[in-house]
Amino acid sequence: MLRYKTRGNREVSSSSMLSIYIIAYNEEDKIAAAVKSALWADEVIVADSHSQDRTAEIAESLGARVVQLDFEGFGKLRNDAIAACSHDWIFSLDSDERCTPEAAEEIREIINRPDAADAWYTPRRNWFMGRWINHCGWYPDYRQPQLFRKHALVFNNHDEVHEGFDIHGSIDHMQQAIWQFPFKNLNQVQDKGTRYSTLGALKLERNGVSAGMGKALARGLWAFFRIYILKLGILDGWAGFVIAFGNLEGTFYRYAKLTERKKGWDKPPELP
Repeated sequence: MLRYKTRGNREVSSSSMLSIYIIAYNEEDKIAAAVKSALWADEVIVADSHSQDRTAEIAESLGARVVQLDFEGFGKLRNDAIAACSHDWIFSLDSDERCTPEAAEEIREIINRPDAADAWYTPRRNWFMGRWINHCGWYPDYRQPQLFRKHALVFNNHDEVHEGFDIHGSIDHMQQAIWQFPFKNLNQVQDKGTRYSTLGALKLERNGVSAGMGKALARGLWAFFRIYILKLGILDGWAGFVIAFGNLEGTFYRYAKLTERKKGWDKPPELP
């Protein structure tokens, strides 16, 4: 087995070396903190989708390797980022996430364990509207396995958003959480809702989902009830209400945009 010297001159085997990839697009306000929280790894890659701001420049100045990847949906983007990683173990981090020292310590312990599972879900603590969110489905917020062996996780190349994945091997859950700061302000909540509802409508159309404004309303109301009542968002104060209301809007417009695409409301009929 090959052995390497890490940045701290620590000798490790090739199978216990770690790449961290960070996906980003126009994240000059966030990318520095994300990269700095990952510099303990053996390799840090920023998968940038041709940002128009200083994202790539900032990441490179901190020692990250920047790879430019076309955005053709989040599923393909993640597969391309994984392919760019050099080491057997990979940890994925978004630009609005921060790897805590406690999580870093647990990750190192896991990848040096000979009987470690192949893919690990990582808990996330979300900060929103001046508080840590404890409900709404936002904690522990196991989104997808974020620590995994390179060939153990494959994403669906065709998923524009909320990408599906296949796990080849055993699964476990980490104990230590990373941090996420999903929105700088409420304007970003609206912007993300607009972008994701558009991508979501494309995904629904590709999967042959039926449309209708009544269905859009029903789905939106259910999303609010599920987050605010069933997932106890009401206990997170106004932040919980905004999260639930944002899910109502995003879900409603996802199905409304699907209806628009199917019915072709783009222009009025021509005059005789």
